[in-house]
Amino acid sequence: MYSPEQENISTTASTKVPVKYGELIVLGYNGSLPNGDRGRRKSRFALCRRPKANGVKPSTVHVACSPQAAKIGRSTESPIDFVVTDTVAGSQSNADTQSVQSTISRFACRIMCQRTPPYTARIYAAGFDSSKNIFLGEKAAKWKTPDGQMDGLTTNGVLVMHPRNGFTQDSKPGVWREISVCGNVFTLRETRSAQQRGKMVDTESQELVDGSLIDLCGATLLWRTAEGLSRTPTLKHLEALRQEINAARPQCPVGFNTLAFPSMRRKDTPDEKQPWVYLQCGHVHGYHNWGNHREEREGREGRHRECPMCRAKGPYVPLWLGCEAGFYVDAAPPTHAFNPCGHVCSEKTAAFWSQIPLPHGTHTFHAACPFCAQQLTGEQGYVRLIFQGPLD
Repeated sequence: MYSPEQENISTTASTKVPVKYGELIVLGYNGSLPNGDRGRRKSRFALCRRPKANGVKPSTVHVACSPQAAKIGRSTESPIDFVVTDTVAGSQSNADTQSVQSTISRFACRIMCQRTPPYTARIYAAGFDSSKNIFLGEKAAKWKTPDGQMDGLTTNGVLVMHPRNGFTQDSKPGVWREISVCGNVFTLRETRSAQQRGKMVDTESQELVDGSLIDLCGATLLWRTAEGLSRTPTLKHLEALRQEINAARPQCPVGFNTLAFPSMRRKDTPDEKQPWVYLQCGHVHGYHNWGNHREEREGREGRHRECPMCRAKGPYVPLWLGCEAGFYVDAAPPTHAFNPCGHVCSEKTAAFWSQIPLPHGTHTFHAACPFCAQQLTGEQGYVRLIFQGPLD
């Protein structure tokens, strides 16, 4: 990931705070990478104005006979500001992704930001290496434009989708397009790595808007502008909502024990007060073995259970609060859970992500939970939570 206008944001108290253009947030991570954010590998990345512009203009074009004839970039090269790895749905540690062969290009894309208001951000496929060159693979589509410039696509493509009505409660999914090296917009290829490019879409541009999604064939990023982030709930607000739910002392209808969402720092191992939900109906319980029939205990039906409240049969999973505030389209209370992972967020946020078709594999799309990237299932992809209050 290469962002020419990103400034080193580690400033001292005496220096001026840099202008922030926006943030890139990787889908599938609930606030941080499984083993923590380190260096250029993190789940979100702020793009800020550099002290001095470093954009690169096109120059000479060279044709290499083979990939070995050109210097191939690595993720350690200095021009790369942000390193992303392939997202594995539901992964709990970096070890879960180590066996996956990456489909993301070494220099996947670059983002150019206007240094003056309105700080427009534009995306381009591929990025410059330390020699200020762009190298496209042997199998990547490439061609000469009418004005004599060379243009091309990365091997697996850089796809962009701009939501309609912005990133708000009224957002609707847009159309996925492919972006070229020169920033031209095309319809999608037949498959991700097909050598035949799609048709150019002259009426659309590569300008990013609040809520634009960028897919790199292995990882999907959400672009949030600084203005959009100013309207987004903060972690402090999400923590207050968590405490408000716990203060209501919801109870398990079977064990009559009080339930409580754990601290937002704990996102993996359920504790004894953890709320669980029957995803078929939305009834919230504590963990218990009621309805844990013999075939279920033996693993023949996985985690499916029969709800003791309404007898509906379906997945029975722990509930986890969605901690990445940048994925929320509003600041409403967390009342709904994604199916089948159990991540909890506001109703409008759940409704928005359940209708977003995210690229998957070489030519398919499906809706997924933004907090863990698991494919959504069920009629809606999410369920309204039904809590039982205290009996006293």
